[in-house]
Amino acid sequence: MIKFIKHENHKNLPPSPPALLIIGHLHLLKEPLHRALHEKAEKYGAVLFLKLGARNVLVVSSLPAVEECNDIVFANRPRTLAGKHLNYNHKTMGFSNYGNHWRNLQCLTTSELFTTNRLAMFSGVRLEEVQLLVKQLFLDSSSGTWAKVKLRQKLVELVFNIMMKMISGMRYYGNDAVDQEAKEFQNIMGDVEELLGS
Repeated sequence: MIKFIKHENHKNLPPSPPALLIIGHLHLLKEPLHRALHEKAEKYGAVLFLKLGARNVLVVSSLPAVEECNDIVFANRPRTLAGKHLNYNHKTMGFSNYGNHWRNLQCLTTSELFTTNRLAMFSGVRLEEVQLLVKQLFLDSSSGTWAKVKLRQKLVELVFNIMMKMISGMRYYGNDAVDQEAKEFQNIMGDVEELLGS
């Protein structure tokens, strides 16, 4: 433990609030997160070092500091279990490190998926899914009883339905998505969410 503390003190790191041994600064992060980070930045400066469990995090909260830190050194993504097991050992665009492979993926995505013709081709899918979401929200609100709506969950389901309808022609969320394949997809996505948190 003493060796760990000495090792941490010799690094040339930005200012940081006192951390606990295993969880680091996780205990300092409260809801809403942006306000908690703003308070720490007010106290310790525009560039702040945090340790969130085993992850080192650099919080930059002023425009001049962001411009100075906007460098390739900070362009890489963290290595996670989700990136290893679900994204072909960090080979997909969202998980690969900045470099030739990432640039090739970005170029391919831009030239093949996000062209004007492709987006226009699937505009009907997007319109239909948004209409189904609005219809479902209307039906939920017209039942005569007050009910909370988890809008974030509904929007995530909307995005997944649009993507999957473009890829496979099927909906995997909503009242009409009740077949076995839809249930299996929902279970897999629950597992993916758990892995993304690791």
